[in-house]
Amino acid sequence: MGILNINDDSFSGDGTLDPGVALDRACGMVRDGADILDIGGESARTNRGPISEQEEIDRVVPFLEALPGRLVAERPADPEQLWPPLVSVNTWRPAVADALLGAGADLLNDIGGLPDPENARVAARHGAALVIMHSIGEPKVPHTHVRYPDVMGAMERFFEEKLALAEAAGLAPERVILDPGIDFAKQREDNLRVYRELARLHRFGRPLLLPVSRKTVIGEVLGLPVPAERDAGTAACIVHGSLLGAAIFRVHNVRMASETIRITRAVETLRFTEHPL
Repeated sequence: MGILNINDDSFSGDGTLDPGVALDRACGMVRDGADILDIGGESARTNRGPISEQEEIDRVVPFLEALPGRLVAERPADPEQLWPPLVSVNTWRPAVADALLGAGADLLNDIGGLPDPENARVAARHGAALVIMHSIGEPKVPHTHVRYPDVMGAMERFFEEKLALAEAAGLAPERVILDPGIDFAKQREDNLRVYRELARLHRFGRPLLLPVSRKTVIGEVLGLPVPAERDAGTAACIVHGSLLGAAIFRVHNVRMASETIRITRAVETLRFTEHPL
């Protein structure tokens, strides 16, 4: 899942408000191996205030409308790459989600933690899939005070509740993806524990999305304050997540991530072929 920011305040410094530049970047991500494009019109940074719903819609809809025409010439050579790529929209407000799914997106990446059934209803109405991300409190607000006696236990209870909420709202369980919400309302040790115990979330039988790219926890461990310098740490998290069964990796550097996943899976495939359990 390639991260494409159509905004001017991305934490990683890779956003753009120019739809043409965004389209060029999207095509580049597809060439680099992206199966999903995750489009964000508003940064999730907590040191920036929210933009209006209409501004978020106006940033992303022209991109969504122009993307299919631009992708015609980008069919990948790799037969295992998903084609055409799925389009995910990264938002938390139901009115925005409704407009963007109506403009052709396939997947709603809800960074709000599904506090009520509205985004599940929107996804169900459009026949879209929904990513439910673990977090506490409202988006765009710092939650550095949050502490967990048992972060994985809290996360499992959270997903039990949210999956029931989504199903009651009319969204089929097979349309749900779970995201442990790395760096969202979590401290360094919480994030590391989530990485270590990720396999516990397989009990829900849903694909796991791991948003590891250039995260603050990587910078904290490696002493790297500049997000763009964290790709080696990102690759390490991808390898670990792949071995623990994560299905989707949300990343800035798509080529690096794609090659990391391919070599990790090649080694694992050979291991199980030569030494079956």
